[in-house]
Amino acid sequence: MAHRKQITVIMGPTGTGKSALALAVAQTRPAVIINADAMQMVADLRIITARPSIEEEAQAEHALYGVLPAREPTSVARWIAMVTPIITRAWAEEKTPLLVGGTGMYIKALREGLAVMPPVPDAIRQHVRTLTAPELYAALQKQGAEADFKPGDTQRLARALEILLATGQSIQHWQAQKHQPTFPDASWHSVYLQMPRAELYARLDRRFMGMMQMGALDEVRALQAQDLPADTPITRAHGVPELTAYLRGDMTLDAAIAKAQQNTRNYAKRQMTWLRHSAGDATALDATARELHTIFI
Repeated sequence: MAHRKQITVIMGPTGTGKSALALAVAQTRPAVIINADAMQMVADLRIITARPSIEEEAQAEHALYGVLPAREPTSVARWIAMVTPIITRAWAEEKTPLLVGGTGMYIKALREGLAVMPPVPDAIRQHVRTLTAPELYAALQKQGAEADFKPGDTQRLARALEILLATGQSIQHWQAQKHQPTFPDASWHSVYLQMPRAELYARLDRRFMGMMQMGALDEVRALQAQDLPADTPITRAHGVPELTAYLRGDMTLDAAIAKAQQNTRNYAKRQMTWLRHSAGDATALDATARELHTIFI
């Protein structure tokens, strides 16, 4: 019998079938399938972010899929604020909260607690937001900040610099402070899906071609028409930069598709590495196994 306050988590690299497994599990018990993927929170890109289809969403209760417009930023803090009442309500209705996603930091923050960051004065924030990614990266290095940021990750670089300028302490310092888990009395049942790398890569390549056939290019064209700021997170969703480059005339369509496939494979590789080192007590499951959902029963 499941713990009264159980939270079930299905993690895994992109393309391993997390959504399909969640749907199969939800057919066996009262459950709410809850999105824990940053890009799938955005409404504009159902196809290219591999969100469940309308037909799939109708087969079980889903939450936090496509709930934000493209212009609104996603963040760990915002996701936790949105997911907390959903989990609480699921328990009250005697349903299992079934978290599904590839954004590992979301799950980690929900389980371990989110660091409380100090306020940043508006003047500092406004100044930092005028800087380009290379300028942000150089400023952090000049300040002696720990260099574990990607030079092109504008959003994280800006956040790190504004915290450093406002407090004199690095963002890592604040993240390391003790904090309270959102649900300290929850029982966690976590799994992550895995499959042979070559098989996963081939599957991802086929999936992207399927996305193209389903209208991924039209999604990106509509997103491009919104003229979003360059640092808007959804513009970095896998496949979006490459197809945008094609629409601008900077790449051929074949080259854009090949580059998008390569970048998606690289992302899956990084996810596999993260899971090996950070999945904690999660159980590894063979994503290719038949009747995989029966393991949950």
